[in-house]
Amino acid sequence: MYARRRRAYFLMMSGCLVLFVSAWAFVRLWSVPAAVAMCVVAMVIPPIAAMVANRRGPDDRWWDDPTGDPQSDEWWDELDGKRRPRHPDDRSDDRPDRPDRSGDQ
Repeated sequence: MYARRRRAYFLMMSGCLVLFVSAWAFVRLWSVPAAVAMCVVAMVIPPIAAMVANRRGPDDRWWDDPTGDPQSDEWWDELDGKRRPRHPDDRSDDRPDRPDRSGDQ
């Protein structure tokens, strides 16, 4: 995804430069208002290109990168719907050496 955003940024900024240079290199010889209009369009492109380049997709992790704290990461993953909630009485396979305390002792 990063390559696609980088390519879009490069194309938009290249278009901006082409508009600006062509406006004052040869379009101004035929029409100054057209050259000014081309420069106005070229002026609007860089902020849009920056927004496109910095946009994150739904699969990109950025604000919720793992913190290193397992309990906090598990809590955030549960809120994001990435894992099912763990209950205290849940006997999962991550602790196979835990004895079964189901009642007949």
